[in-house]
Amino acid sequence: MTGKIEARLAELGIEIPDAPAPAANYVPFVVSGSLVFVSGQIPVKDGEIKFTGRLGEDMDVDEGYQAARLCGLNLIAQVKAAAGGDLERVKRVVKLGGFVNSAAGFTDQPEVVNGASDLMAEVFGDAGKHARFAVGAPSLPRGVAVEVDGFFELG
Repeated sequence: MTGKIEARLAELGIEIPDAPAPAANYVPFVVSGSLVFVSGQIPVKDGEIKFTGRLGEDMDVDEGYQAARLCGLNLIAQVKAAAGGDLERVKRVVKLGGFVNSAAGFTDQPEVVNGASDLMAEVFGDAGKHARFAVGAPSLPRGVAVEVDGFFELG
């Protein structure tokens, strides 16, 4: 039987990718009690980085939004792995943190990170509403445009 989250994903036409492997000496997530702490996810699809550059210099807000959305898909993939493949166990998206590779003077980081935040609300409904930060950085690993981490509660 398909759960409500999987049904919502199908309705939205969203396919959750396999959880990406970490790129360095860390684990992709840590489970502590009912909380899952997911390491920062970058805009990778099928093993390839999809969005590089600085917002306000090489990319516009719409492209940054799509980069953050892809980071959000990878966050969901990691929490799905942490939940043993069962997204129905996700009780709440607790917090997201967004880092935006920003040119000097770029101040639309919140609009960029909305790509991940909007995805969480689409997929998890009210349980997807979360606390958040969105900050600019002068550079990010591998030159990516956005990196997003997250905390989730499992039931």
